[in-house]
Amino acid sequence: MIAQVPHRRGPLFWLSALAGWALIGWGIRGLLHFHVDTRPSELARFFLGGAVIHDLVFAPVVLGAGVVVARLTPARWRAYVQGALLVIGTAALFAYPELRDYARVLHNPTSLPHNYTANLAVVAGAVCLLLVAVGVLRSRRRPRS
Repeated sequence: MIAQVPHRRGPLFWLSALAGWALIGWGIRGLLHFHVDTRPSELARFFLGGAVIHDLVFAPVVLGAGVVVARLTPARWRAYVQGALLVIGTAALFAYPELRDYARVLHNPTSLPHNYTANLAVVAGAVCLLLVAVGVLRSRRRPRS
């Protein structure tokens, strides 16, 4: 049996923890000090609602989809498919405000000048094509056993 040696945190850890908590405190102070602009109650509702939606809806759906993809995808292609889904999912989350048209301003057609749904489809298609190309090239290099 190997004895476990407790890990002691050094001064750099405590200094960085102190700096992090100081920044958090400064942010909370700014949130409360400029309450007219920051609307702390709305921010708290948004933050807590986002945490609840993430923990009760989004994370279980993503984990469930990951299990389904892992079971349905052949082992040889699994890493490629998971990587492609990670990139496409991140792009979709990043583009969500544009897809929902949140920034549209009346009488200003330049606020959202592109078709973001089509652009996301192009990105997803490019990622899928790259996935297939890399997978095919790698499968040709490996000797079959």
